[in-house]
Amino acid sequence: MRYKCSVLFVILFCFQQIVNAQHKKTLTISRTSHAPKIDGVLNDAVWEKAEKAVSFIEFKPNVGELETEANKTVVQMTYDDTALYVAAFLKDDPKLIMKQLASRDSFGNADFFGFVVNPNNDGQNDTEFFVFASGTQADAIANLSVGEDFSWNAVWDSAVKINEYGWSVEMKIPYRCLRFDTQNIEDWGIQFHRKFKRDESQYTWNPLDPNQGNIAQYHGNLKGMTDLKPPVRLSFYPFVSMVQNSYAGAHKTNFNAGMDVKYGVTENFTLDATLIPDFSQAGFDNVALNLGPFEQTFSEQRQFFTEGVDLFSKGGLFFSRRIGGEPTVDPVLSDNEKVTDYPTSTKVLNAIKISGRTKSGLGLGVFNSFTEIAHATIENVLTGDYREETVSPFTNYNILVADQQFNGNSSVGIINTNTLREGSFRDANVTALTANINNKRNTFNVKGEAKSSTLFEEEGNTTGYSSFFYLAKTHGKFRYSFDHSFADDKYDINDLGLIYRNNYNDFGVDANYRIFEPTKRWNNYYAYTYINYTRLANPSTFTGFDFGGNFSGTTKKLNSMGINLEIEPGKQYDYFEPRKAGSFFTIKNKIYTSFWHNTNDNKKVAFSANGGIQTLLDEDRDYVNYWFGFGPRVRFSDKFVMSYFYYRDHYIGDRGYVDQTETDVIFGERDRIESEHSFNANYNFNPNNILTLSVRNYWATVDYETALFNLQDDGSTIRTGFDNDDLGYNPDINFSTWNLDLSYSLQFAPGSFVTALYRNGLNNKDNKAKDSYFESIDTLFNQSINHVFSIKLQYFLDYNQIPALLKKKKHRIGAIS
Repeated sequence: MRYKCSVLFVILFCFQQIVNAQHKKTLTISRTSHAPKIDGVLNDAVWEKAEKAVSFIEFKPNVGELETEANKTVVQMTYDDTALYVAAFLKDDPKLIMKQLASRDSFGNADFFGFVVNPNNDGQNDTEFFVFASGTQADAIANLSVGEDFSWNAVWDSAVKINEYGWSVEMKIPYRCLRFDTQNIEDWGIQFHRKFKRDESQYTWNPLDPNQGNIAQYHGNLKGMTDLKPPVRLSFYPFVSMVQNSYAGAHKTNFNAGMDVKYGVTENFTLDATLIPDFSQAGFDNVALNLGPFEQTFSEQRQFFTEGVDLFSKGGLFFSRRIGGEPTVDPVLSDNEKVTDYPTSTKVLNAIKISGRTKSGLGLGVFNSFTEIAHATIENVLTGDYREETVSPFTNYNILVADQQFNGNSSVGIINTNTLREGSFRDANVTALTANINNKRNTFNVKGEAKSSTLFEEEGNTTGYSSFFYLAKTHGKFRYSFDHSFADDKYDINDLGLIYRNNYNDFGVDANYRIFEPTKRWNNYYAYTYINYTRLANPSTFTGFDFGGNFSGTTKKLNSMGINLEIEPGKQYDYFEPRKAGSFFTIKNKIYTSFWHNTNDNKKVAFSANGGIQTLLDEDRDYVNYWFGFGPRVRFSDKFVMSYFYYRDHYIGDRGYVDQTETDVIFGERDRIESEHSFNANYNFNPNNILTLSVRNYWATVDYETALFNLQDDGSTIRTGFDNDDLGYNPDINFSTWNLDLSYSLQFAPGSFVTALYRNGLNNKDNKAKDSYFESIDTLFNQSINHVFSIKLQYFLDYNQIPALLKKKKHRIGAIS
């Protein structure tokens, strides 16, 4: 009898868990005629009667545990024709609340409350708003294509108060921040999040299961809104800026003025435009010495090209740094000519994007941008005459995309990118079909892409093809996947996209295991193993095979760590390092291992370290590469944080491309060292007032042996009969850079900023590879320093505020008269 009762209890328990997982909570809100004051004090009349969202459930690190009385959360909402209003009471011991100040969208060491809304309630497209106990804001759009995109920024209001019972939050979310159909407002998806930074625990109002599906599918329902008449969604961001540049005794000052515009074309679609854009205060790039066969690229720093581009990222065809980037055409030189000035960028004249998604899940996007013509200056060294040659013509970049979502977890789409250049320069067109399909139970996922590219050049058109297929088990502790990637040798998307190499036919299989409930020692851990098999597409030939695995996890004391191991057995064939069609370079039996470790970031002093080593089990090579990095992060107070990190990478017995003649590809054996010092300091006077310092120093040397090597037909290398002197130049390299950014930013009104930036930079490249670090630094600082000072004022203006502003101005004039 006892056994039967136990079985019955288990069955009922499991049934209850299934019911709980499928049940969605509902919050019904009422319209208010008196909007609450956003001050963090929950004493407004509307909060006395508003329905309460309670009984938050933990999902990290423990799953399914109900909040306690000591840390309970109560959330209320109301609305009017202007905005949604959210109030949250977050009970806690005020001595335990973490509230480090940080810049916007930086989570730092602070507890937070989050409000997530999905007006279409489609389980795929969220808008997220976070408020930290420090008062700092963060916001993001989230979907299956890009995950959480915190580069998206909206203008909304919030306030925080810490009291003897914990802390409270009030938020005002204007409808201009959301995209929705006013005819379908009776059932929105919402979720509330709360995180305790001290133990990394996180709770939600509607329970979610991290075991399967995406987080947006676990939202509750928001009901009660009727007759919503939101105002016109039109916002202006006019700006003025001054940039003063000083280099080698020359001074140049530029004054700029322009405007960004956001306009709700319809209730679901928004136009974003930047007119006469100014990117003078974009962050510096972390330039490094590039010895490889592929271009060096950097992440996007310009806000217009980072926010709201989720639709345009479909298929991986859009790399925004192409727009306004350095020209890729070399000028044609006659005898006795040399290039004296080559542009490092092209001017972006304007850019617009229109995007949105209907209630039925159809996403549409249009992107368009123009860049100005750019010239290189060429000198005739005999006559002293100068001439200009166009290296980047007037260019138009545009993208069209359509993406249909369905079943709350799947989508299919098509995207086309087009680059049109004036004159005889090449044009390009790329198209991709994409699919991301999950079964109804969210247990398996299939992704697929089919792409084609066409280049239009004077000598003829070239068309290439690429494809991708991925099948994965996406639920449970044990998961696995298979993938296949293909691109022929004519596939090229680099006019508006980014592909480091084409001509591949690669296969991969992987499996992983993870936990969702803490153990005695671990809060979480993840183990992963994989096998990769690679070939060229044309000719179809084997290039490599590797297998490996890694383990990472976080302990109960919140220390994180991981280890990796990879083995490439036998010969591996590199067809790209030789820079010559048909040639390849072989290595044998490569072994790689690494580790990383981060101490508990919640402590005043935290420490990070990593390191690794790789070598070849080859009797003909004496090669080893080792690297390490370490650095502290010190939180002096909730306002002041400093961090430093040092990284060093050393290659011994490395072999790589040096040059080539008409008949031979020349390789060299080299000793390579790279080191980097990074220092960052932030002082936040308050959530809207921040002083930031960033310093980076990078140094690299490449020291070749005297004797060089010829690359053989079988991929091996043999010593040549000549040395460095026979090249006619010294291939050794000593390369160093220095960058310093000191910025001050003040948000003096919602969405309105004054930002002052001082920047200096140095770089030097010579062949003194045997110089020490300090000798190289001395040489670097003997170069001319580029000093840049800029100040920028940006003002946010909502179209609906203009009548009130004009009315105030009229009253002032009347009072004076």
